[in-house]
Amino acid sequence: MMKKIFHSETARSLDAEASAAWGLPSSALVEAAGRSCARCLVESFPAYFEKSPIDVPHTSGMPYTSRKFRRIVCAAGSGNNAADALVMLRALITEGFACSENCRIVINRLPEAEEDAHPRSLALRVLEKMGVETVRWEGCLKGQGPFDGAEIIIDGIAGTGLNSALRSTAGEMVRAINECGKGEERNGERPLVVSLDVPSGNFDGWDAGMGIIKADICLAVEPLKRCLYKPAARAFAGTIVPVEGIFPPALVKLFEGNDLVEWKTASRLIPPVGAAAHKYERGLVEIHAGSPGSAGAARIAARGAQAAGAGLVRLIVDHALYPLLAADAGGIMVAPKHTDEAPYPRLHPGPGADAEAPDAGAGRFKPDAMLLGPGWGKGPDRLAVLEEALKREERGMPLILDADAVSIARDCVFHGRTILTPHVQEFAVFSGIPREKLLADPFSPLSRTAKERNCVILFKSHVLIIAAGDGRLGILDGMKPVLASGGSGDLLAGFCAALAARLSRSGVVFDGYDCAAAAAALLLETASLDRFSRRFTDPLELADGASEIAGAAWLPAGLA
Repeated sequence: MMKKIFHSETARSLDAEASAAWGLPSSALVEAAGRSCARCLVESFPAYFEKSPIDVPHTSGMPYTSRKFRRIVCAAGSGNNAADALVMLRALITEGFACSENCRIVINRLPEAEEDAHPRSLALRVLEKMGVETVRWEGCLKGQGPFDGAEIIIDGIAGTGLNSALRSTAGEMVRAINECGKGEERNGERPLVVSLDVPSGNFDGWDAGMGIIKADICLAVEPLKRCLYKPAARAFAGTIVPVEGIFPPALVKLFEGNDLVEWKTASRLIPPVGAAAHKYERGLVEIHAGSPGSAGAARIAARGAQAAGAGLVRLIVDHALYPLLAADAGGIMVAPKHTDEAPYPRLHPGPGADAEAPDAGAGRFKPDAMLLGPGWGKGPDRLAVLEEALKREERGMPLILDADAVSIARDCVFHGRTILTPHVQEFAVFSGIPREKLLADPFSPLSRTAKERNCVILFKSHVLIIAAGDGRLGILDGMKPVLASGGSGDLLAGFCAALAARLSRSGVVFDGYDCAAAAAALLLETASLDRFSRRFTDPLELADGASEIAGAAWLPAGLA
């Protein structure tokens, strides 16, 4: 079962249900969240914390301790996000990962008398009794004194309860933290900034240009918030560490959310290959790709289809590219584009022959899935190929449209078996929605377009988003710069085509959402391999890595 990502309003409803119907008061949730955040931070980044050894009496009679604790400053706002941060700080101290004398609280507003029972007030009172210094933001040297010397800043200024951009003291505190480490007098040493839940300033209505903390780590308190994964906001969160175990799982299941797509769950959406399978059972993928100057895109897409397990890959290219790509094709069947003067070469049709197809007499294989577009160009002859492919899609064949094919299909409505794989600019052209708006909040436009066009959209950026016409939405936390090179998208399109063909052959009802989820997760899992994570590489090398991961997931293991 996939993890869920929630709209902030849904998360607030979950909080309310926990208190009203499940007997979990706000104070209990704050305590659980703060302590869990401390634990997750230490476990995920042990280099920043070393638990102090037990005090041993020194010959002078004074306790001996060799540990120098890091200087921690907690920036606290006015709500439960601040309470979480204060409890987290207390837990770090009581568990021996920090000491009171090395900690400070910078608070934007001291509690009023009527707030004595609020979790923030309770947590603050305990820390003050423990000897932690508390400084009111308005009473200090703004932007200079409060965070000077901090090695770790805990950001508890604002959570997802915001409904507008940060203002007043909260905005000032965010700007001061973002300025830490700048200037000659600070030697460029920036503290580690740890945000709780979301970086302060982020919320569902956040847009580029609004104030927001630049965090190194975001301890994303359960449930995960969707605004974290807006492409324009994602980099501000740094490394996202989910903090789980706050709510009873049965309670969380009562609420609808989006999918956090990960390889370990997405790989199970694709049936494994049987031990007695032949190549036709693994599916035939037909790819129309490449144009002068873009032959590499065709080769990468075909290699991607092989790596994801297609039994047969047929690459159809312009006549000018045919000698170039056919000469070193390996197991890929390369054929020149059909014209009246140069029909398809006669090939044995095999079990996959389509007797109803108009070109069946020429011995053409019936594809189990088609991919159009990688490096294809937008020439007038491409539309005729698309129209033929759409007829096949209407009869039940999965169709993947990438790159130039997405642009050519701008006015099409599909039949529920098409996957579009546009990057941000391609989808901006396809939908007419400005690129900046898509980066700020792509979720609703993607869902709306997928429903209107009756297709699945796999939206490519440093965050990958999958939208299905039935309302399902999946998010993959990308942030893999090794994929920021020409050809990565072609490889992903090849993965989609192979998995679509395999699903079509498996006897199950084809689901474009499952196909796109598994393909995108395979790409990110490949990019995470140690041999790729620390060097620049060619997408053909990534295809080799993907074939190992895909084979381990979907080929029979045999006897040990």
